[in-house]
Amino acid sequence: MRTLRFERAGTTITALMREGAGTPLVMVPGVMADAESWRPVVDAVHLPNPVVVVNRRGRTPSGPLGPGYSVRTEIDDLNLVLDELGPGAHLFGWSYGGLIAVETATERFDVRSLTLYEPVAVPFAGEYVAPLREAVAEGDLDRAVEIVNRDVSGFSAEYVESLRESSVWPSLVPLAEPLAAELAALNAHSPALGRYPGLDMPVTLIVGERSEGGFPYGKPFALFAGALPQARTIRMAGQGHLAHAQAPDLLGKHVTDSVVR
Repeated sequence: MRTLRFERAGTTITALMREGAGTPLVMVPGVMADAESWRPVVDAVHLPNPVVVVNRRGRTPSGPLGPGYSVRTEIDDLNLVLDELGPGAHLFGWSYGGLIAVETATERFDVRSLTLYEPVAVPFAGEYVAPLREAVAEGDLDRAVEIVNRDVSGFSAEYVESLRESSVWPSLVPLAEPLAAELAALNAHSPALGRYPGLDMPVTLIVGERSEGGFPYGKPFALFAGALPQARTIRMAGQGHLAHAQAPDLLGKHVTDSVVR
């Protein structure tokens, strides 16, 4: 995969691209993830199309979130990427990236398909913005990783401890730095739910069996499902919010199917 660079208002946005032919599939990860962490899913997407994974701002080597950061900032960044890639794209978003993707899709006429894996929206974990800001201000990013996994995502103490001992933990630590600002932006943004039924492209919703109806991802998923009556829903057996890390082959298959259906 090669690195793409996009410049907007003095900030660099990067992306990783797998070469291909045809309409690109553009993937937008959420918080606590960068483009590199989605490489296993890209490898499992069996399409001839180019696959572009946006490395959202706040993730090296993209620029910082910057002053006045908001969901609007993310939408404008994604619009720039789509404009520079050329007319037409299949769009995929996970979690916070799902919110960014669907909000962007409401502003464009060249999105060929839209796939959302457990998107989130306000209200979502707003009570943890202050503790996360405090941890980041103190330089304690390990504590920030604990907060997002234990308190925000609801994982057990045993799971968090095993994660801390794994080789994954060091890659999560720098991703925790922008998290408080991202959660604050998410909770300050009112989604354009009234425009979702008018989206004129195939829409697919993906939800893990362990997330649907549960804490904390089931409620926001139900909100999006209700606002997208035209969507087809895929339920992943035995999975939750982290299939990109825990079952990338399965998620890649569903992403492939959502594009070619």
